[in-house]
Amino acid sequence: MIPVARPLIGREEEEAVLAVLRSGIIAQGPEVEQFETEFAAVCGTRYAVAVTNGTAALYLALLAHNIGPGDEVITTPFSFVATANSILMTGATPVFVDIDPQTYNLNPDLIPAAITPRTRAIMPVHLYGQPADMAPIMELARRYHLAVIEDAAQAIGATYRGQPVGSFGVGCFSLYATKNITSGEGGMITTNDPAIAERLRLLRNHGSRVRYYHEMLGYNFRMTDVLAAIGRAQLAKCDRFTHRRIANAAFLSQHINHPTVITPFVRPDVRHVFHQYTIRVIGDRDAAIQQLSAAGVGTAIFYPLPIPQQPLYRQLGIEAETPVTDRVAREIIALPVHPGLSEEDLHQIATAVNELQIREPALTI
Repeated sequence: MIPVARPLIGREEEEAVLAVLRSGIIAQGPEVEQFETEFAAVCGTRYAVAVTNGTAALYLALLAHNIGPGDEVITTPFSFVATANSILMTGATPVFVDIDPQTYNLNPDLIPAAITPRTRAIMPVHLYGQPADMAPIMELARRYHLAVIEDAAQAIGATYRGQPVGSFGVGCFSLYATKNITSGEGGMITTNDPAIAERLRLLRNHGSRVRYYHEMLGYNFRMTDVLAAIGRAQLAKCDRFTHRRIANAAFLSQHINHPTVITPFVRPDVRHVFHQYTIRVIGDRDAAIQQLSAAGVGTAIFYPLPIPQQPLYRQLGIEAETPVTDRVAREIIALPVHPGLSEEDLHQIATAVNELQIREPALTI
């Protein structure tokens, strides 16, 4: 079975971890500081602040902007639930705006109607590694004096009109095992604002900049040097991994020609880094997944249930009309695109898709 995702860990990561263990400095030490410097350089920002995971990154980014009870944050209904959960964690309310039918990212044309006097921020998601349409989002943020917090968990190395994601507002990245680069677990927050960077460092470390002196309520969201060492080794491979993902995606899009399968749309002004390669199946998706599995191709659905339809959000009474999201969630399938794929794997994936026997939906009048 060709797995839909696979972390690529090599000797460099092993040696980096051993060096940290032998140093005796394994928590919030020099490896973390160096990782932050190198990560900021990749993202084109002045600062990067390492934390325990991507969810913590989103949560702290919101807190650093003093977002809390009574506030609203506009975001997408089509993402991993951590995007909206981080807003709930602050006591604020997520306001869901439907997605663009081609990119599956937040549709900026629909944002103005969702802005109220309680709106404090916009949280776009660079879904699957394709940047959201940041120019109109940033213009709206300037017009209405809103913060922009980018959920770039899936998009390290992606660019919008030549500018790296995570450098428009405050960027939040995940370093989970299956992301484009990994530290096993971990997160990173990027910013050009020195005051935000300093507040983030206090928030992740019990509100302390001098040991045992605490200026504010903070948390223990520090990254270990062990994870930072893995992350630094992975970051050095990021360009190579990304080029491979883009090439794999191009191969699949060129070779998949099934009449009821839609391959990913890529905006001409972005660098899509293909954390996921997602097709849409117009027909019986369950049958397609079963046939792909029988052909040795692993799949996943990102994401089968839009966030407003999750039990938690129904219980909270947070509702949204998101017809585009609802349809895409019924049709989406992720195929393997990771850099560990061979040419034989790619041919096998494309052939399996092209040979799908899918019952087309009946036309309604």
